[in-house]
Amino acid sequence: MSLALLTALLVISFAAAFTQGVTGFGSALVAVPLLCFFLPLQVVVPLTILNGVVITVYLSYRMWPHIDRRKILPLVIGCAPGILLGAWSLKMLDQALLRAGLGLLLVAYSLYSLANREPRWRLAAWWGLAAGFATGLIGAALSAGGPPTIVYSTMTGWRKDEIKATLSGFFTFTGGSIALAHWCTGLTTGEVVRYWLAALPAVVGGVLVGARVYERIDGARYVRVILWCLLLMGIFFLLPLSGIGGAGG
Repeated sequence: MSLALLTALLVISFAAAFTQGVTGFGSALVAVPLLCFFLPLQVVVPLTILNGVVITVYLSYRMWPHIDRRKILPLVIGCAPGILLGAWSLKMLDQALLRAGLGLLLVAYSLYSLANREPRWRLAAWWGLAAGFATGLIGAALSAGGPPTIVYSTMTGWRKDEIKATLSGFFTFTGGSIALAHWCTGLTTGEVVRYWLAALPAVVGGVLVGARVYERIDGARYVRVILWCLLLMGIFFLLPLSGIGGAGG
């Protein structure tokens, strides 16, 4: 591995982990498009998933007192049938149209919510089934399943620690499942593991710093940070980038 590649890997991995350390999501959105300038996509995706598992496991441990299985379970239950339908839609539906539709929804929702400091809705817990279903569907179809769960979490009226704990716990489940599938299908190669081990110090450092920054943000500001990130996600999905999307968180 050249010095230039190692430097890029460490800087990008730190930035991605820092982002998720602050918000509870978003590492793939940062890492995938940037790493693709240096590595092939078939290496970047499983590498990003492994980094994401490290991040979410740490955040789940850190947020453990705030993790409520009653909040996460509906997301997990809804996710499974969503994955099945998403796998079908991957073959049957226009991916560019799906990306554009998701992008427009995210932009519209984030702009509306940013313009209204006090959300006018509060969702019941059973809506987690729908959010989980949408997460599984979009994740299987576009490798970008995070947004429905993130949107749902901002509409529940939960405190910031509850939001981040739920996102971290759920994305640990989804990321771990994807990592296992990558390993079983041979996508996680020895090359991927070598890059992962090289990036690990930056990933750990990034999530540690991001988690410290998170502690200094109050609840209202944290939700607005999430909304701005969703707006950026929406714009990202509207860009004509084939094959690059957020892998879960």
